[in-house]
Amino acid sequence: MLNLLLVFVPIAIGLEFFAHERHVLIFVASALAIIPAAGWLGRATEQIAVKTGEGIGGLLNATFGNAAELIIAIMALQRGLYDVVKASLTGSIIGNILLVMGASMLAGGLKFREQKFNTTAARTQATMMTLAAISLILPAAFHYLGGSEALGREGDLSLEIALVLLATYALHLLFSLRSHRHLFEGGHGETEAGGAHWSTRKSLLILTGATALIAWMSEILVGAVEPAAASVGMSKIFVGVIIVAIVGNAAEHSTAILVAMKNRMDLSLSIAMGSSVQIALFVAPVLVLLSYVVGPRPMDLVFTPAEVLAVFLAVLITGEIAGDGECNWIEGVQLLAVYLILGIVFFFLPEAAAP
Repeated sequence: MLNLLLVFVPIAIGLEFFAHERHVLIFVASALAIIPAAGWLGRATEQIAVKTGEGIGGLLNATFGNAAELIIAIMALQRGLYDVVKASLTGSIIGNILLVMGASMLAGGLKFREQKFNTTAARTQATMMTLAAISLILPAAFHYLGGSEALGREGDLSLEIALVLLATYALHLLFSLRSHRHLFEGGHGETEAGGAHWSTRKSLLILTGATALIAWMSEILVGAVEPAAASVGMSKIFVGVIIVAIVGNAAEHSTAILVAMKNRMDLSLSIAMGSSVQIALFVAPVLVLLSYVVGPRPMDLVFTPAEVLAVFLAVLITGEIAGDGECNWIEGVQLLAVYLILGIVFFFLPEAAAP
């Protein structure tokens, strides 16, 4: 991964300074530079999880993994690219519970015939995801059904919903990390044979360095989003939902799959589902609040009908699969199939579908 950093970081920086016609190359190079940095970030959080347990480890991985997503979103927020911000949030939510969890179940299921996880913890996360879907459906319904009088009140509505979501997420952390922590500890599965463990200090230093590099590359990437999408004929909503979301969540992708292959499904699900919960109930509300400070105008929580429907369907199938406390490779295939279908829909979705 270090070799990839040494290759793609200079390319992304160099391309930024010349040739306005090469926005696609700038976008690709900066995205590829983020991926290995996110990999180091994920590896460091996995090392910390060894010392803290599955619950806290999953939260740390989701938090630092979402740092890339939050940084990318803030950069886009400053440029007034609200469609890209909302699309990347949608992409992160469905990407984690469909792509990441699906790939984890597939990879783990190919190695182990059947894998088990804590049913109560998984159902709790699934219920929180249902709350996230509700928080997206209602503002969209208000926008499309409320008439012209509703348009002027969407900002206040979004702000108050954001505060409710933040309070709910704080109470969820209290539940999962303190009052009912035992439900989220899980089993430890396999450990790395002969693998050297990092010190906490080393892990934190790598986390800090990787996050700083991701912030730098994210600024370059966001600046190239619109012209790159226009150059290749892709809509901004597809770039945000699929491309930017995959890049921003590279840390969760790698770590969740690796721990699933070690039969640590509690940690894998904690990363995948916990990251989606954090995006919906923490990152999105924080961005609404930040938009009053760094954005050209306040951001609302009115997502497009396609985005709302995608989140609803992703939450629906995730709740079905996570409800029995066990998984296998075919369930991973089912989640991946839904993600691919949604990706195809967003690819063909016209730009006019945005509100």
